[in-house]
Amino acid sequence: MHAMTDALTIALSKGRILEDTLPLLAAAGVEPAEDPARSRKLVLDTNLPHVKLVILRATDVPTYVQYGAADIGVAGKDVLMEHGGRHLYELLDLGIARCRLMVAGQPGANAGTGSLRVATKFVRIARRYFAGQGRQVETIKLYGSMELAPLAGLADLIVDLVDTGNTLRANGLEPLEHIADISARLVVNRASMKMKHQSIKSFVDRLEAAAGDAAAHD
Repeated sequence: MHAMTDALTIALSKGRILEDTLPLLAAAGVEPAEDPARSRKLVLDTNLPHVKLVILRATDVPTYVQYGAADIGVAGKDVLMEHGGRHLYELLDLGIARCRLMVAGQPGANAGTGSLRVATKFVRIARRYFAGQGRQVETIKLYGSMELAPLAGLADLIVDLVDTGNTLRANGLEPLEHIADISARLVVNRASMKMKHQSIKSFVDRLEAAAGDAAAHD
């Protein structure tokens, strides 16, 4: 029997990460009481009375974990890099939802020494990356259809996630520089790690074993 202080709230990112995380959770012994794809509920009970799931926009997961509204979260490394990771422990690379964070544009668009305009939803990452290279850029915040920005003359380059690269090629663009390899990570609230250490450690151990088994069968 778990005390209420051992109750765990797990924040999951909507979309591809949620789809890829649910089988790992099931292998770790945690299954939602309702199908998240069909339910309109944002807080879901599970087969374990002390564990609940909250389904969030990917960009909100680290914020919920940072402030303790969730004890544990699953989010892409891109989201964590943009967030900054304050008050979070990043404990596991789950090895799912893999892609690359890239600088992309028309061929040769990253050449030259002048100031460049970069369109991205990853403004902090882009600024850090180009500053680290001593390159001067103006960042433009966009939320979607990044490939349009160079075509429309809005920006010289984009910083975006690339999987197959097919969308870039279809729009006459190509990946130019690699920033980071991205996959889904498990993060834990620092205070929760202290207060609920045994419950969290037990869950993390099971999830790590599930992720390892899944990787071995890929």
